[in-house]
Amino acid sequence: MKDRVTTDIGATGPHPEWADIDWKRARRRGKNLRQRIYRATENGQWKKVRSLMKLMLRSHSTLLVAVRHVTQENRGKETPGMDGQVALTPAQRMHLVQEMSDHTRWKAQPARRVSIPKAPGKLRPLGIPTMQNRVAQASVKNALEPSWEARFEASS
Repeated sequence: MKDRVTTDIGATGPHPEWADIDWKRARRRGKNLRQRIYRATENGQWKKVRSLMKLMLRSHSTLLVAVRHVTQENRGKETPGMDGQVALTPAQRMHLVQEMSDHTRWKAQPARRVSIPKAPGKLRPLGIPTMQNRVAQASVKNALEPSWEARFEASS
């Protein structure tokens, strides 16, 4: 059997280059975990839901997909946060993945506050989170969404 320690849940081994990542497999692993969370929520297996959410938060595949979502697919990918960082090159994205693997997701950093024009002469404050906070939000959203979707499906 193939050793999956370096490529599976919570991988800490050598990272491949950004272009070498198997995105189809990473998305499939995330989709599988989301489906399992959804089914466990429907069946009322709350301990299993909690353990699957923890598993998904530690998942290296979920982290890769979250970094890709924040740095390549979002409209605000070029907007720096309080730290002034953006991750637009593949090397910067891999560095962000390595930083986020050691990052504690529940410790948020301050958001950058800017004022945007609203009505004639009025300004509205806007908070722009750092790139690490955006990745953390995306991965936590990915873990929480299936459970809440299952709970509110009947009323949506």
